[in-house]
Amino acid sequence: MIDPIEFRRVMGHFATGVTVVTTRLPSGEPCGLTASAVCSVSIDPTLILVCVEHRADSHDCIREAGIFAVNILEEDGGENISRRFATLEVADKFRGVAFREERTGAPVLDSSLAWLDCRVSEVLPGGDHTIFLGEVVA
Repeated sequence: MIDPIEFRRVMGHFATGVTVVTTRLPSGEPCGLTASAVCSVSIDPTLILVCVEHRADSHDCIREAGIFAVNILEEDGGENISRRFATLEVADKFRGVAFREERTGAPVLDSSLAWLDCRVSEVLPGGDHTIFLGEVVA
């Protein structure tokens, strides 16, 4: 088996886009995280997957809410947002960040280049991550 540090180093060479995945706490408070493990799965039905580390604050939020939005960030200016949402803690991520609710109630960042609003259709184990399969509704 490959050493975890070596695995991370090798995978770091794989170019991916950076997104912010957002949802809501049961109390209605928005939460979110920076995610690069996002992938389109199917056109019919429209499905995407998001892999979220178990320790991430938004992991349980997504599981409980059953909804999420994938916010695709602009190349210029997206770095500040991605850094803000890259921490493991919920506190203050949305302070001063403009957003609106979409069809599912998931928050969508106004600064997003594009976004997908999803309902969780399946939850799968993925080692130290959970794979959330989402049906795109908007």
